[in-house]
Amino acid sequence: MVKPTKAERKTTYDGKLCKMLDIYSQILVVAADNVGSNQLQNIRKGLRGDSVVLMGKNTMMKRSIRAHADKTGNNAILNLIPLLVGNVGLIFTKGDLKEVSEEVAKYKVGAPARVGLVAPIDVIVPPGNTGLDPSQTSFFQVLNIPTKINKGTVEIITPVELIKKGDKVGSSESALLSKLGIRPFSYGLIVHSVYDNGSVFSPDVLQLTEDDLVEKFAAGVSMVTSLSVALAYPTLAAAPHMFVNAYKNVLAIALETDFSFRQAEQVKEYLKDPSKFAAAAAPVAAAAGGPAEVAKEEKKKEEVEESAEESDDEPMMNLFGD
Repeated sequence: MVKPTKAERKTTYDGKLCKMLDIYSQILVVAADNVGSNQLQNIRKGLRGDSVVLMGKNTMMKRSIRAHADKTGNNAILNLIPLLVGNVGLIFTKGDLKEVSEEVAKYKVGAPARVGLVAPIDVIVPPGNTGLDPSQTSFFQVLNIPTKINKGTVEIITPVELIKKGDKVGSSESALLSKLGIRPFSYGLIVHSVYDNGSVFSPDVLQLTEDDLVEKFAAGVSMVTSLSVALAYPTLAAAPHMFVNAYKNVLAIALETDFSFRQAEQVKEYLKDPSKFAAAAAPVAAAAGGPAEVAKEEKKKEEVEESAEESDDEPMMNLFGD
């Protein structure tokens, strides 16, 4: 079999990418750092059906996208070009973007802490028996890890933050984690950006729920209301607040002058003689309490009457006793 030339491979790749751009309108841009070929093959199998994974050099992908935009006039596809930075790939899909991104996240493989790697997370060595013989204590001493000898093996006394996120893994840290059998890192395809019919957004948007959308909508309405009230510009959101504020202003004027209207008359009556409303409020409060509150009140009355009768009988008992 004749091996295709470099130019032929470029032509084939260009045709494949342009075909994908014609078929699919949704694309996930994923980072593929430290992802092996076997792992990538498993991801392809898992996404088989509605999605296609396409890897390649960034320069080839950018060139194919520009050529496709010139050929079809679809300039919206050019929004993908700024996203093609680093070791990235494209996942073309017709399925639900959230479900596809969740499926991609399942294919993560544990990896050892190799020398020179930048730690994606904090690495903490837990306390406990390591199973190593006392001759291995030099590793722990170099890393300032407190240990003790327990039953002929090295035991770590307290949890130790061995590597911080963003730091490079040193040779001592790598050797110690290898001896302890700890594979602290896990790697897989990570969704960096989402392209959907010309729009590009963060994958965090896919995690939004209906409650999150309602909360954000309510926050937006609140901001519009505040701005409208401050500018005295009527909007549907601000109208109830404007009416209430206007009522308060007119009511204040009515209370300070002889001017009156139906909604202000009761307030004026209350300010003249609050005792009229106190008598009317008592039955309402009792009714609001329900049958249980009424029973409590009756019981209290009975207790008061009994105590009064006992206090009346005490002088007579003392009289006969003397």
